[in-house]
Amino acid sequence: MTRVKALSLFSGGLDSILATKLILDQDIEVVALNFTSHFNPIEKGKNKMAEAANQLGVRLQLINLENDYVHLIRNPKHGYGKNINPCIDCRIFMLKKAKQYAREIGAAFIFTGEVLDERPLSQRFNALKIVEKESGLEGKLLRPLSAKLLPKTMAEKKGLVDREKLAGIRGRSRKPQIKLAKKYGIDYYPSPAGGCLLTCEDYAHKLRDLFKHKKRVSMRDVDLLRVGRHFRLGPNKIIVGRNKEENQTLTKRKASTDYYFEAATIPGPTTVLQGTKSREAIETAAALTAYYSHSKDLEITVKYGKEQLDKSITVSALNDTDIDNLRIGEN
Repeated sequence: MTRVKALSLFSGGLDSILATKLILDQDIEVVALNFTSHFNPIEKGKNKMAEAANQLGVRLQLINLENDYVHLIRNPKHGYGKNINPCIDCRIFMLKKAKQYAREIGAAFIFTGEVLDERPLSQRFNALKIVEKESGLEGKLLRPLSAKLLPKTMAEKKGLVDREKLAGIRGRSRKPQIKLAKKYGIDYYPSPAGGCLLTCEDYAHKLRDLFKHKKRVSMRDVDLLRVGRHFRLGPNKIIVGRNKEENQTLTKRKASTDYYFEAATIPGPTTVLQGTKSREAIETAAALTAYYSHSKDLEITVKYGKEQLDKSITVSALNDTDIDNLRIGEN
């Protein structure tokens, strides 16, 4: 007989590891699927995720989310969590893509590491049902860690999965999961931590500001939110690098219409000015460059331009109050 195949939505965290283990123990082949994006960058956790998948002996498949995901974040049907995290809409979006991938690989069902009531927004019973229905997986999405507390899924009804070998975990305590991990001899799993930038207050300020001031947001705009200190002057966005690496990134990723700034004779940041190039905007960008430079002089000459630093302006560095008034988020 052909071995049953299932698709796991796999974060590499303890919940997804345990959910996958429960299914593997029923002699079901599992493919682990992870969605990566700017908002949940894989580079920070790729090795840990790969190690978790290797520990379980499953293949890890990565799929990147791009422009259509940005549109979802800007216009979520079910609203945001504490910051700018549209957790319910995000789950629906990913499960729709998982459903398509499951068909491609011939997976009989999809499962997740979700735990009933572990998260107040997206893992309440009603939220779980909304996610199932709107992703086209009503009655088909298995949640092994809380299965005994939820209605039977199609996989259970068909006998593909033995419900009695699944779990009935509920709530925010991690003790049941840790106990289950010990039972299975799982000694490697990352500590629970929020990896999604959309849940971060400082990042949420920057993204809301971007959505407010720009109708068409590109991935380049979004990528730059992770780089430098961000300031707003009316229609203008000003980004100031914190170190050599960020300075190089700003120079490389700036648009052809943007100005960039550097102090003329002393070490300091690279600054990018987006938007209209009014005299006030140029002076403010130059003054921010002067403020974050290493100069102690009252007046500083700053070079600027589009393709090369072929213009210059002498400015006074801004004071702390001016900086705070211009700042977006905490920076």
